[in-house]
Amino acid sequence: MRSLGRFASGPPVGPDRRRARRAGAALALAAALLLLACGQQQPSAARSPEPGSAPVSVSIEVNRPGRPVPPRFLGLSFEAAAMSQIATYGERGNLVTLLRSLGPGLLRFGGVSADTRTAWTDRLTPRPAWASGTLNAGDLRGLAKLASRSGWRVLLTVGLAHYDPTAAAREAAAARAALGPWLAGIEVGNEPDAYGYHHLRPMPWTYARYDAEVRRYRRVIERAAPGIPLAGPGVSGSLVFESWGPGEAAGQRPALLTGHHYPLGCHQTPAPSIARLLSADTRRLESQSLHRYMSVSRASGIPFRLDEANSVSCGGKAGISDTFAASLWAVGYITQTMSAGVAGINLQGNPANCRGYSPVCAARPGRLAAGVLSAKPEWYALLLTSALIGERPLRCTISSAGRRNVIVRAFRGPNGRLHVVIVEDDPPGTAAASIVLRVGAGYRAATVLALAAPSPGARSGVTLGARAVASDGSWRVPSDLQRVAARGGLISLTVAPSSAALLTITR
Repeated sequence: MRSLGRFASGPPVGPDRRRARRAGAALALAAALLLLACGQQQPSAARSPEPGSAPVSVSIEVNRPGRPVPPRFLGLSFEAAAMSQIATYGERGNLVTLLRSLGPGLLRFGGVSADTRTAWTDRLTPRPAWASGTLNAGDLRGLAKLASRSGWRVLLTVGLAHYDPTAAAREAAAARAALGPWLAGIEVGNEPDAYGYHHLRPMPWTYARYDAEVRRYRRVIERAAPGIPLAGPGVSGSLVFESWGPGEAAGQRPALLTGHHYPLGCHQTPAPSIARLLSADTRRLESQSLHRYMSVSRASGIPFRLDEANSVSCGGKAGISDTFAASLWAVGYITQTMSAGVAGINLQGNPANCRGYSPVCAARPGRLAAGVLSAKPEWYALLLTSALIGERPLRCTISSAGRRNVIVRAFRGPNGRLHVVIVEDDPPGTAAASIVLRVGAGYRAATVLALAAPSPGARSGVTLGARAVASDGSWRVPSDLQRVAARGGLISLTVAPSSAALLTITR
């Protein structure tokens, strides 16, 4: 048994909380079936932990691949209020280099500020009284420079809460003129299902009323800027998507269905914690959530994207969202969405708040102005999973007589190469997990790219392949990665608790 050493020492939120506990036995079964690409070893409530007593055996079906992980699967999401600042980073700072290190992706600008704080202005559209900030054509031109230099496309959210289809159409037309092919689409409203709860619409606020408003927006936008792809409905969670998603798919026929996900709410009981974030119960609920989203997507034939997601809602929680635990959660959840057939995921962030859930941020105002951003723990999850773009998820089976909180997911790349992602979410102090991968004949060895940090609660000291992201935003795969031999179609290794790794297995 080869040891890799120590790599590292709830339900959806918003209005969905009011619809909680609706998932029954059928959803539980569907969620179990959703764990195509190995998934996780579920702890057994009937047994006491037996750390290290039995290996986790993983059988990988290398000849039954799923659909490839789409290009531009990975993305970032920012508040519309941050767009003017971020648009300047096409000519300064290190964001271009950071984005390039992941390959082509998708930037989304939306969030609550798209509806409540930020308004479009031009010579025909004065700033409304409700807006505390504005966007203009100059911001879009700056964003176009960032997009062209990084290779990332842009999804923009136009405000719906303060109903003004004419201003939205002018913004969409200006976006198409400035961004050209870098404009991926327009989303109308952010979490519009929650408008009634936030006193942005009178109750009862229903999908039918939303649909009527969006139809007017679409007509005006189409006249001003024909052919722009539209995305929606951008709802707050998967439970409401069960009722809003089919209507959106049938009535609006968007180019892209969208929704949001935060496993831990900021006002939940019990309170958010690292243990809850990394628990098998959270992953079970996330499986059910993905099933709800993807059921509508598959039935309609319209791709679905999680265009806003992260660990704890309301901007995140210091000590959870800004820690290595969030990186472990992100690796597990991103690979879960890849395996489920999701079209992509955008991790929400705030470049001005390093204590929240932002993958990149600046700790000081001067660095923010200069665009000198730091890679936070979640950024390393994006780096690790970027190797899986274009690869096909594989079915596999996990079995163990012991009790481990382990995720294993497998993907097949060009020339039969395998990638296996392992996330060991047991707490520090638990014995290392013994894992046996059954890959079959023809595979010779694996290299190991380890995701490491001092502890799950660490805010710094995270490395991937024993390397940190450089100050200029760059990161490169080391040439001297550890190797593990395959013998008789088996790869055996031990994995420390609170750790993750990417194995590359070659023929």
